[in-house]
Amino acid sequence: MDLAEGGTLPGAWTAAWARDPGRIILSTMDGVRVTAEELAERTAAAASRYAAAGLAPGDRVLVSATPSIELVVAYVAALRYGLAVVPANIAYTAAELATLVSEAAPRLAVVDDAARVSAIPSTTPDLAGLPAATGDVGLDRSAPGDVALIIYTSGTTGRPKGAPLTHANLLAGAHAVRIAWRWTAEDRLALCLPLFHMHGLGVGLHGTLTAGASALILPKFDPAGVAAAIRERHATLFFGVPTMYHRLAASPHLGDLRALRLAVSGSAPLPADLHAAVAQRSGQRVLERYGMTETVMLTSNPYDGERRPGAVGFPLPGVSVRLAPREGGVTEIEVTGPNVISGYLDRPDADAAAFTGDGWFRTGDLGEFDADGYLRISGRAKELIISGGYNVYPREVEEALRAHPAVADAAVAGMPSPEWGETVVAFVVPADPAGVTALEGELARWCADRLALYKRPREWRWVEAIPRNALGKVLRHELTAQ
Repeated sequence: MDLAEGGTLPGAWTAAWARDPGRIILSTMDGVRVTAEELAERTAAAASRYAAAGLAPGDRVLVSATPSIELVVAYVAALRYGLAVVPANIAYTAAELATLVSEAAPRLAVVDDAARVSAIPSTTPDLAGLPAATGDVGLDRSAPGDVALIIYTSGTTGRPKGAPLTHANLLAGAHAVRIAWRWTAEDRLALCLPLFHMHGLGVGLHGTLTAGASALILPKFDPAGVAAAIRERHATLFFGVPTMYHRLAASPHLGDLRALRLAVSGSAPLPADLHAAVAQRSGQRVLERYGMTETVMLTSNPYDGERRPGAVGFPLPGVSVRLAPREGGVTEIEVTGPNVISGYLDRPDADAAAFTGDGWFRTGDLGEFDADGYLRISGRAKELIISGGYNVYPREVEEALRAHPAVADAAVAGMPSPEWGETVVAFVVPADPAGVTALEGELARWCADRLALYKRPREWRWVEAIPRNALGKVLRHELTAQ
């Protein structure tokens, strides 16, 4: 089943806008409202600014800014004009963005702070720094196979990998969750997820626009803000990561979730005890799902039927899932479907590792089906840490630590955290064991200049040696046992 056959994101969105031009599509808590007709006009005007700045369809634009209506307009306009958007975490430092610019070669950056990017021209999300243009610049002409997003994900092999997602990939993903979650034009999503991540962008925003629904844009997450969105703006949907549910459960606002039609959790495993606590105190049985940057969404607990704690449910419409035996008696989750990328950007080495001979994508996650067919994720073949819903790749943190002259060796691992899911713990071999008292503060400052906040170690352990195998590979299971 190809849910997006022959379609593109702008094609689906503009068709929905034309059906009901007066419907409110975007809004904020301070009263700003944008109708479908206004969104069509504003994105067309923004697209003309990209054209006047010299960009052409197929060019890339880096986008990294706090969620706002202006950011959504700039993003949608880029897709309508045929640009490929490269989202970047707003926590990235100037050095991290410089690496991304070098890899992705965008021609323009849309950022909150121009000081974050120096190698290419930049503008703010309102695009005020770009010249205005008039006339037909050519909108909504992308083909299904054209790239809409390039999301970078670095791995344990070092160099960042760009995952090019086509309009067809993303539209198939949006339709799959629209169908599975009974998403309609009457829904209003309290959208407080970042718009540089597949969860907020590829599911939250794309799903809203594809369903012809409404999104209430919140610049950040806080329990009181979510509660107000539900009470005062009658939000029917809320999507969050486990850290958000943990904070809601620790606040006086958890009960407000009762009024939602649906609450979804993803980006990291939702602890079963947290699932139970939310259900008991709000009556809301959170629906947990599973997806990846390279695949959009893959599986979901059922909308109708048991939402089973600790499980990620069944394949979404159009998606096929199988379990492949691996060494040690475990099975790795492999997937295929119209939502899955066809390969990484200019990385044949990564493609060879990621795809099977018959074209299925190896997720790197270990899993199993329970007796009722629910998929459960039992571990990760790839050494990835997920903290607060964000991916932290050990090698990147380790390289930053090892670059410090007072560090002889270092390794990092994820440790369980009831709030964050996992936190980054650094195991450091100091060059001078007598100087460890001052080293912790020095390394914390060192990392602050080089790594986004969520990547930085939250705990430090001083060790005499990093356990490694004969090939020099870090034995992380021995680290976590210490």
